[in-house]
Amino acid sequence: MRAHQFYDTAVVGGGLVGSSIAWGLAASGRKVAVLDEGDAAERASRGNFALVWVQNKGLGMPQYSAWTQRSAAAWTAFADMLLVQTGIDVAYRKPGGFHLALSEAELAHRAEQLERLHAQPGMSPYGYEILDFAAVKSMLPEIGREVVGGSFSRLDGHCNSLRLLRALNAGMQQHSADYFPDHRVASIGHAAAEFRLATARGTIRARQVVLAAGIGNARLGPMVGLEVPVRPQRGQLIVTEKTAPFLHYPVSTVRQTDEGGVMLGDSQEEAADPDVGLPVISVLADRAVRMFPRLASLNVVRTWAALRVMTRDGFPIYDQSARCPGAFVATCHSGVTLAAAHALMLAPHIAAGALPADPFETFSSRRFDVQKAA
Repeated sequence: MRAHQFYDTAVVGGGLVGSSIAWGLAASGRKVAVLDEGDAAERASRGNFALVWVQNKGLGMPQYSAWTQRSAAAWTAFADMLLVQTGIDVAYRKPGGFHLALSEAELAHRAEQLERLHAQPGMSPYGYEILDFAAVKSMLPEIGREVVGGSFSRLDGHCNSLRLLRALNAGMQQHSADYFPDHRVASIGHAAAEFRLATARGTIRARQVVLAAGIGNARLGPMVGLEVPVRPQRGQLIVTEKTAPFLHYPVSTVRQTDEGGVMLGDSQEEAADPDVGLPVISVLADRAVRMFPRLASLNVVRTWAALRVMTRDGFPIYDQSARCPGAFVATCHSGVTLAAAHALMLAPHIAAGALPADPFETFSSRRFDVQKAA
């Protein structure tokens, strides 16, 4: 690393959130440095389910649903940009997506959730359907008899998230961003409108800093006058051997990848370590086989766990520092879904030096102070 090099913006974190923002900044002509822990990081970007998902997003914060919808609408153009620039096909497909129910109670709960979501003041409505067994089977012929129905939205899709991370990393460097792996930021100083980010391999200087370090944002935020109350939430996943295409729509807990393997997931555990546990994996497998009986004949290739980045209310934090102008934070648990928004909508505002009140005031961590006072 060339110590004391000066940049327009230093992005801390090279996962999907940081890489999306860095790609957008670099594409606009900013001189960008990305400081990343590298392969040692327990990053969510390597363990996510790779959905670009709108269904059920925003119950309790309708602005989040609108933000998600804006990102999903931009995803086709975003994937095309990455393909043209890097030659990497991130396999984005938008056939619509299902959430399946294995009991009448589950289906009723799903319908009630979506009704409450759309009844919120300020909600940006989107089309969805509650389907019975016959209607689901007409679109997913291999569902099992225990599936009683499900919800369906045409806004949902999925991609190859590992290729997405690779494309963003390659693309931001093609736009002249400097990527520094194995550069965990130990401290951040701010003086004379300049940030100094100290790592074991040297110091980076920049006019701006963007914290996109996932769980690490809780440690880094106070250094630049930002509170980032985030916690880890473990999710476990299974992937099977490759099989002939049979699942042409992503399901919220089961999806067939572009390479043929089937991913099973969506556990949510309050845990700080990425350990795999047989009881949870067994439940995931059991429900998946009940939904799609053909999965029972497939071999499991790999199981793994990763840590989501969760706020107190589950919604993203986008904020800028009053104490240290030029410092920003971006954190969420939907790095795939929101990648297009981060690259094409958030990054330009950071480049301009300020986040507008609409829509970002809603996502400020100051909302937690209001909740405390109430």
